[in-house]
Formats: sequence, C-alpha cells, structure tokens
Amino acid sequence: MLDKLRRWLFRLGRDEQLPIVLTQRRIFILPTAAGMTYAAVLGVMLIGAINYNLSLGHALVFLLAGLGLVTMVHTFRNLAGLAIMPGRAAPVFAGETARFPLHLANSRRDRRCALTFRFAGNATAAVSVPAEGTTQVAIPYATERRGRLEPGRITLEARYPLGFFRAWSYPHPVLHCLVYPKPEPRPLPPPTPIADPGLARGTGGQEDFAGLRLRQPADSPRHIAWKAVARNVEAYPLLVKHFAGGAGEELWLDWERTAGEGDAEIRLSVLTGWVLAADAAQIAYGLVLPGQSILPDCGTAHRDACLEALALYGHETDAPEAGR
Repeated sequence: MLDKLRRWLFRLGRDEQLPIVLTQRRIFILPTAAGMTYAAVLGVMLIGAINYNLSLGHALVFLLAGLGLVTMVHTFRNLAGLAIMPGRAAPVFAGETARFPLHLANSRRDRRCALTFRFAGNATAAVSVPAEGTTQVAIPYATERRGRLEPGRITLEARYPLGFFRAWSYPHPVLHCLVYPKPEPRPLPPPTPIADPGLARGTGGQEDFAGLRLRQPADSPRHIAWKAVARNVEAYPLLVKHFAGGAGEELWLDWERTAGEGDAEIRLSVLTGWVLAADAAQIAYGLVLPGQSILPDCGTAHRDACLEALALYGHETDAPEAGR
C-alpha cells in the first residue's frame, strides 16, 4: 500500500507521451533548511515587534514574509511548463560513466536557472534553459555491469532564486544504454589458414594483383590505390587493389580459446579486448560465442555488432539492469 501511495503521489512510472511537460500536478515544493530558519527568524522578529509595539518592526516582518512568498512562487515557476525529450545514450564499457542526454525546451519568456538532474545514487548535472529556447543536459550514471542498462527515474529539482524552497519532480522517460564488458588486454590469437580466401566473403587472395575496384566499407585502407586515385580525384572515388589466388588466413575470436582465463565474465572481457585490438589493427575477424557466431569482417559496424553480442551474452531473456 505504501508503494502504491508513493507511485500515485509522485506520479512514478513510465511517461508514454512525449514530450514530458511538467504541469502543476507533477511538481512538489517544500521549504529547505534555510527557508525554515528564515521563517523562524521572522517569527522571533514578529514577537519582538509585538512586545515592543514597533510599527516599523511589523512593516519589516511583513515585507520579508512577502519576499519569502514571492520566492516560493518563482521557485515553482522555474519548473512549471518545462518540456523534456529523451535522447540516445552512447554505449560505454563497464566501469565507465554513461551519460543520458535530455533535450529541454522552454516556451516562456523567463530564463530557467540552476536546474539539477540526477539518478538515484549518482552525481548531478546542472543546466539553465534560455528564455524561449532549448538546451541539452547529459545526466551521468556510473556503470558496474555489462548488459542493457535502464537507469530508472530522474530527480529534477530547483532551489532558485534564494534557496528557501526546493521544488522537484520525477520525470521517467524511456532511457537505456548498452554497457559493453570491460576489456582485458591480451595478445591476439593466431589466425586460422584458409585454402581459398577468394571464396571467403569476396575478400580475394593476397598473391596475384587482379586489378582495381571500388572501395567497400570492409576494405583495409592499406589496399587503397592512392596513385590511381590521385590521377583523377573528382571523377573516381577511392579505389582498392584486388588480389586473386594464393593462401590466406582468417582470425576467429573463439569462446573456446578463453577457456583458461577464468569465469564467464573474464572470458567476455578477454574477447572484448581482442575485438578492440583487431579493430585497431584493421584486421578482418569473426566472433564465436556459444550458440552464436558472427562472420569475419571489419569496420565500425562490425565492431559494434560484436561488442553488442558480448554485452548481451546470456542476457537476451533477462530483464534489463534496473536503476539503483
């Protein structure tokens, strides 16, 4: 019952309609410690003014009390009407800090100042939104484990302008981030010889020069025919040298080759280190996991596909990692 009460009171849960607009039912406000002290001082001043029958004392107390009420209104208005749109978080490695972007839109003519965003147990991100303008904020989240991370609800708060009141809200847009295994540096395993590399994904052999062809995303920059391209840069895109015949090799990053490394998480970290090393060396490589394999290739898209397979290994049917 208490959990249901909290969810109803603070509007907890996923927001399905975008953008998320903070209405008065979604904003909560209470005095801070400084505000309570301010009110206590005003109470003492009022007692003194009544005791000594000081007209100016009464005027000063009521003036300062009115200032406090105006501060409360401005603190509330600093959040009211703010529109929030979630962005896409870039993948990170386990142990790094993921950053979840939010796009903020302010339709009012007043600037929204000193807004702070945070996930539970994580650092805060502060931002101000210009009048009738937009801005972006990236909320940090310290990752610990690989997998698909959902950080949970956001706490948005403001204490502008004087810090006497704290206004806050709990927007909960759909946010997620892919967390790769933490890479463990290891030497690359030896490649596997193949009889006819010309039959493997059209890579061709490495012995006899067979001509020039248009460059594909998977081609190594070492095979670019710079002299041929330089003759007519405007007419021709990048050309690469095509070879045929001869023996070749394929690099397979196999799960079985990590049998002596330790538990499953360490083995995944070793495979992650191999993927990064092979990508940095611009070597075509394939990945073999229990029940899954990715054919040899190279390039950014291939690297990301391999890293995603490593991040989600064993988690395909599991629930995403919950926010703290």
